[in-house]
Amino acid sequence: MLWLYLHFPHLLLDHIRRSREQQGALAVVEGSGQKVIQACPEAQAQGVQAGMRLKTAISLAPELGMVRADHQQEARILEDQARWLYRFAAHIVLVPPDGLLAEVGSLQRLYGGLSAVWQTVEQGLNERQLNAWVAIGHTPLAARLIARTGRGECTADKGHILRILGQMSLLAAGFDDKTRTRLQRIGLKTFGEVLALPPNELARRLSPETLAHAQKIQGNRADPQTPWQPPHYFRQQADFVQEIEQSQSLLFPLQRILSEFEEDLCWRQQDTDSLLLVLKHRHQEPTRLRIRTSGPEHRADAFLNLIRLRLEQHPLRAPVISLVLLVKRFLGREATTSQDLLGETQDLNEAWHTLISRLQARLGDNALRQLTPQADHRPERAWSASEVLRGHNNRLPDYTQLPRRPLWLLKGPQPLTETPPVWFSGPERISGGWWDGQRVHRDYYIAQLASGQLAWVFRDVRDGWFVHGWFG
Repeated sequence: MLWLYLHFPHLLLDHIRRSREQQGALAVVEGSGQKVIQACPEAQAQGVQAGMRLKTAISLAPELGMVRADHQQEARILEDQARWLYRFAAHIVLVPPDGLLAEVGSLQRLYGGLSAVWQTVEQGLNERQLNAWVAIGHTPLAARLIARTGRGECTADKGHILRILGQMSLLAAGFDDKTRTRLQRIGLKTFGEVLALPPNELARRLSPETLAHAQKIQGNRADPQTPWQPPHYFRQQADFVQEIEQSQSLLFPLQRILSEFEEDLCWRQQDTDSLLLVLKHRHQEPTRLRIRTSGPEHRADAFLNLIRLRLEQHPLRAPVISLVLLVKRFLGREATTSQDLLGETQDLNEAWHTLISRLQARLGDNALRQLTPQADHRPERAWSASEVLRGHNNRLPDYTQLPRRPLWLLKGPQPLTETPPVWFSGPERISGGWWDGQRVHRDYYIAQLASGQLAWVFRDVRDGWFVHGWFG
């Protein structure tokens, strides 16, 4: 088997920088806030280095942005990267706080070779603006140790991998302080020198645990890895160094998150019609905005437009320190109904859902009504106004099979005072209503009046001629 390991040397720093529209000096400080743990290139150019006291760093870079290290936040970010890597490899293992392990030996035929797997992962890292040290090893521990030194190579040669491991210092090989001290006392300085000892001698002089560690690196002892399973939801968070006071400033990180969400939906071959946007404030309860579409959707720009409209209608009630996009509802994607093989014809159903979604985002969910046909032949009772229905089975009604009806139906029939000079169609007989005591028996015609108006008229067998509607 072959394993690929991704070591993220400054994952939290990369995560924060991805959500910043204006790049500046930025550093991650330890929980106590006294020492710099990570520094971005802009901060390093001003002299800020990892391990430096915070006071010294601020004196070198007065505009330095600071983020406190948070283990829970780092675990969440690492899981975000695991969900991304899961698109390319099924056997993923989380190695907190900064590593991901993936079995890639079985993927070579799928991607066309080990170098293609390597390039696919590196391309994905570049697109996500993440820095990672990548390495391949014949064992999980070998891949991890090589990656953490930054000496990873795209090779399946076990002998070459072992030579790289043999040149490692005892610290890089993962031995604890006590074991390193004992090894150095007997004159051993590299992992290769440790491997040269007979196994029984290594166990006797040191410990069975030290032997087990060395054998797991070599591959002479089993090292089972429990695969990680992705959650059945999408969740991404953007954290801000400075509080966001204008909703317009939220669109940049949202655009990046929604683009990744679109990629996730395309990989799943699914859509959604409901997103939850949570805006977190420092001293107030979070603002929760439910973004709904009138039908299945997966396009990032469509979601972004709806969120923009909602934010225009709901100004920020407090500065935002972070935002979360959460999606738990997924819908199966159906084939498009394009009318040609080239896909150049506009999907009217998609255009309909986009229009309804935007109107509801602007006016409110309850501001729109849709006409729904009712099982009644009488025109005044053949429809009703109801709320716009949501769901992935919504389709534009097919009116081509129905008789012609006027768009302007009068509240009640009006007596026809003149005989139409021109008749176009008819009669269409409508008879019903006997079940509720409102019986009608009418013959409808489309006729043009002397004034030029196109009318929908009928003759009632008892009461004469009436106008019931107008055509445009």
